[in-house]
Amino acid sequence: MLDHLGDLKRTHNCGELRPDDAGKEVLLMGWVHRRRDQGYLIFIDVRDRWGMTQVVFNPDVNEQAHAKAKSLRTEFVVAVSGTVHNRHEKTINEKHATGAIEVHVNQLHILNQANTPPFVIEDRVEGVGEELRLKYRYLDLRRPVLQRNFILRHKIAMKVREILDQNHFLELETPILTKSTPEGARDYLVPSRVHKGKFYALPQSPQIFKQLFMVSGLERYYQITRCFRDEDLRADRQPEFTQIDMEMSFVQMEDVFEVVEHMMAEVMTLIDVDATRPFPRIAYTEAMDRYGSDKPDRRFGLELQDFSTLVASCDFKVFADCITNNGRVKGICVPGGSDLSRKDIDQLESWLKKDYGIKGLAWMKWTDEGVAGGISKFLGDLGPDLFRAANGSQGDLLFFVADSREKANQALGALRLQVGKNRNLIDESRFEFLWVIDFPLLEFDHEQGRYIALHHPFTSPLDEDLPKLSTDPGQVNAKAYDLVLNGFEVGGGSIRIHRRDVQDAMFKALGIGDEEANLKFGFLLDALSFGAPPHGGIALGLDRLVMIMAGEKSLRDVIAFPKTTSATCLMTDSPSEVSVNQHVELGIHVMRGAKSD
Repeated sequence: MLDHLGDLKRTHNCGELRPDDAGKEVLLMGWVHRRRDQGYLIFIDVRDRWGMTQVVFNPDVNEQAHAKAKSLRTEFVVAVSGTVHNRHEKTINEKHATGAIEVHVNQLHILNQANTPPFVIEDRVEGVGEELRLKYRYLDLRRPVLQRNFILRHKIAMKVREILDQNHFLELETPILTKSTPEGARDYLVPSRVHKGKFYALPQSPQIFKQLFMVSGLERYYQITRCFRDEDLRADRQPEFTQIDMEMSFVQMEDVFEVVEHMMAEVMTLIDVDATRPFPRIAYTEAMDRYGSDKPDRRFGLELQDFSTLVASCDFKVFADCITNNGRVKGICVPGGSDLSRKDIDQLESWLKKDYGIKGLAWMKWTDEGVAGGISKFLGDLGPDLFRAANGSQGDLLFFVADSREKANQALGALRLQVGKNRNLIDESRFEFLWVIDFPLLEFDHEQGRYIALHHPFTSPLDEDLPKLSTDPGQVNAKAYDLVLNGFEVGGGSIRIHRRDVQDAMFKALGIGDEEANLKFGFLLDALSFGAPPHGGIALGLDRLVMIMAGEKSLRDVIAFPKTTSATCLMTDSPSEVSVNQHVELGIHVMRGAKSD
C-alpha cells in the first residue's frame, strides 16, 4: 500500500544536513539510492538533486517503520522523518557532504514504487552502452554527474543574462517558423496546413531577424535560442542546439570583443577559472600555418614547421618535386617520439591518407646513434639540420607531409591533435581562449563552380577590400571573428553589411542574381534601404561551452534530451511515421526511397 503526500513538507534537502543540525527533527524526500539490511538495523541512502543522506531504521525507535523499510528497493520514492544524529568517528563517510550525520527514522512514507532500473544510477555506469542510457534518458538524468552538468548549464545561462542586462542588452525573441533561405547547412522544413504546398523552415540562426532588430533601433539584442540544422552529426554537433545570440549597433570588432570577453570571464568564475583578458588574437592564415586549424588548441606545443626552404634543393625527389610544383614540405617534431613503433607510424599514415588525401607520411628519428630510420637515408647530412630547425633533441621524431599548403596544414593539424592526445601532452586543467580574425570573406567551391561565404553572406568585407569584391573576390578579407576555447569553436561572429549596395555586391560575388536575392532576402534588402546602422554581433554555442566547462567529451552529456549520431531520439522513437490522414491534411505525398537529382 502506497502512501499519499498529503500535507507532508520536507524541511531539508538531502545535501545540507551537518553536525550542527544534530538533535533536529527533519523530514527528507527523495529516491532510495542504496539499501543495506543488516537485520537489526536497515541503512538507506536517500538521494535528491542536492545530494545524499544516510537514514537508519531501528526497531527500537519505530518498529512499524523498520518493518516497512524491509520492502524498500532501489529508486523507490520516499519521505522519511526522524532525528539527526552525529555518526561515530569511525563511520564518517568523507565522500558525501552529509557523511558526518545520519537520520534515525521514526516515520516512513512510501510515495511510489519503482521497477528495477536497467542500469545503476551512479556517476560511472560501466558496461552500459549509450543507446540504453538514451532510451531511458529520464533515468540517466538522475545520475549525479549529469545533474551537476545541468545545474552548471543553468548557472551559465543566468550569468550570461546578468552580464548582458548590465550592458543594456534586451532579451528579444525571433520566429521559430520562418522562411527557408538555404545557404550552407540544410533546413528542417515544416509543411503548412493552411497554405498547402508551402513550407516554413526552422531557423538555422536568428541572423536576419537580429539584424532587423538593429534596423529597428533597439541597438542591443540577445537571445538564448534554439537553432536547427539538418546535417551529419558527431560528438560535438546536434540537429537542434542552443546558442547565445547577440547583436549590437554602432560597433566595431573591438566593441564586440570587450563585451564577450567580460561575459566569458564572468562565466568561467562558475568553475573557479580566472580567464586572463584580453584574449589573444591570431590571423586565420597564421593559425592554419602554425596549427593546421582555424580553431587551434593552444594548451600544448607541437606547432607545424615549414621545411620547404631547407629541402628545396635536397636529393630526396619527393620533397624536391613538391617544392618545384609550388607545394610545401611541413612537419611536426614529437618530443620523445622515437619510441613510436613502425606499426604506430603506419597506422597514423593510413588514417591521414584516408581522411585527408595526402600521398604519404614521412618520418625520421633522432636516436642514440644519430638521425636514423624512415627517410633519413635520403637526406644525408640534412637530417640533423631539420631537427635543429624544429628545436628537436635526441629521442625526438620528425613527421613530414609534402603536399599543397592546404593539405599539408590540414593533415598535420589533425596529426598534431592526435599525437597530443595519445602522448598526454594536453593540460586538461587549462582553459585557453583565443580570437581567430582576418578570415577570407569567400572560398571557391569547385563542385558548385562558384564562391561561397566562409561564414555567411551578410558578413562585411574589410573596408579597404571592398573594391575587390567585384574584381577579385577570392582576395577579400572579412570583418569576421571566431572565439576558440581549448580547440573548439565556441562562437562565431562578424561586423555585418549594413548598406544595400554592398549587400547587392556580395550576392553578385556569390552568384546570386537579383531575382533570387529578392525572392530569398527581399525583406532584408528593403530594410537596409531604410537607414540601417553599422552593426555586428556573435553567436556563442551554449551546448559546446557547457561541454568544455563540465569536462565532458560529448554534447549529449550536456543536452537534456539529445539525438543519436543518426539524428534519432531513442526514448520517443522519433522521427516516426505519421498517419495518412495527416499527409492528406498537409497536402503531402511521401516518396519513400526517392533520390534527389
